[in-house]
Amino acid sequence: MDKIVIEGGHQLEGDIQVSGAKNSAIKLMAVCLLTDELVTLTNMPRLRDTRSMAGLLEHMGVKVDAGEGSTMTLHAKSLTSTTAPYDLVRKMRASFNVLGPTLAREGAAKVSLPGGCAIGARPVDLHLKALEALGADIVLDEGYVIATAKNGLTGGEITFPFISVGATEHAVLAAVLAKGTTVLSNVAREPEIVDLANCLNAMGAKIEGAGRSEMTITGVSKLSGVEHAVVPDRIEAGTYALAAATAGGKVRLRGIRHDHLGSLWPLIAQAGAHVSMDENTVTIERDGGLIKPVDLDTQAYPGFPTDLQAQFMALMCLADGVSIIRENIFENRFMHCPELTRMGADITVTGREAIVRGVKALRGAQVMATDLRASASLIAAGLAAKGQTHVGRVYHLDRGFEHIEVKLGQCGAKISRVPE
Repeated sequence: MDKIVIEGGHQLEGDIQVSGAKNSAIKLMAVCLLTDELVTLTNMPRLRDTRSMAGLLEHMGVKVDAGEGSTMTLHAKSLTSTTAPYDLVRKMRASFNVLGPTLAREGAAKVSLPGGCAIGARPVDLHLKALEALGADIVLDEGYVIATAKNGLTGGEITFPFISVGATEHAVLAAVLAKGTTVLSNVAREPEIVDLANCLNAMGAKIEGAGRSEMTITGVSKLSGVEHAVVPDRIEAGTYALAAATAGGKVRLRGIRHDHLGSLWPLIAQAGAHVSMDENTVTIERDGGLIKPVDLDTQAYPGFPTDLQAQFMALMCLADGVSIIRENIFENRFMHCPELTRMGADITVTGREAIVRGVKALRGAQVMATDLRASASLIAAGLAAKGQTHVGRVYHLDRGFEHIEVKLGQCGAKISRVPE
């Protein structure tokens, strides 16, 4: 097992190329289950999660070629299994989303329940209710979801009681081959959902309203193959932007969709960093001046993303004053707070609210990553801290960041990966 070692106190200076979005890539891989033709995905990130998804798809009979670059081909000419076993699904919650497309194509699927999550329970009941609304018969048996639709899925009206990205994506993946029209209301509006819809439409699906609160899907009998570029990773981009603001210096992010982070840029500027952008780049610059306190509430898109809350908190740990951060999406998403406190941060957590009293400096320490985004916050804090920081359990980091130590190292960070 590896760890990341950071010698803090060095400003960042340079360019960082943003990779394809993890949260989009995994769901885009699942679209191959809906067609017997070749699916080619470009701008694919090379991550632990995409490898896990590839392993599951290969188990089901999909031929996957990840190659050496950022292109992946997937060919589900025929499926040899409609079962997704626990040992493969447990590695990554998003792999549960193979249920809908497999059911839509084959009329039956058996997928392990993914279980809990370090940042909250994240139940799949909304996923199952959506599939039932499309005509699926659902049985739970010994930790597995057994779904059947002997005569195929049929369109229906589904109103989600609260916004869920995963359930929205799952319903879309199932409804595209259903007979008739499906109307989804109170859906998630994330760019990754728009990316999924764009890919499916290029395959011959008929999806309208992606990016709005209501979507209409007219089912088709067959989808063709496709070549599709994964949308840039807004969470990776935001993470590096916040790292630059925290450590100081000047970093230019390349290959970015800045409109996907409209809630972040004003807050970074409010904290005292300068933000400038053009069509494909965003530059973050802070010359060492005081960081100002900023209050924050996480919200569903287009609000501030929960996946950047921990990284923003690392910035606020060095602010000249008090900031209040409220987590409205997931429970248990303040597990990075005790680790930041080990570095000298002053954080008080009560329920879903964290009061962050800025300190003059953070100190390097041995800390432990508790989840993917928490690990990124500890890296950002380590870049700004005095002395050496050791971040353990970085397998969390490898789930969602492609060569983070290389990208930061190219900007002058003193950071390395070593055996733990």
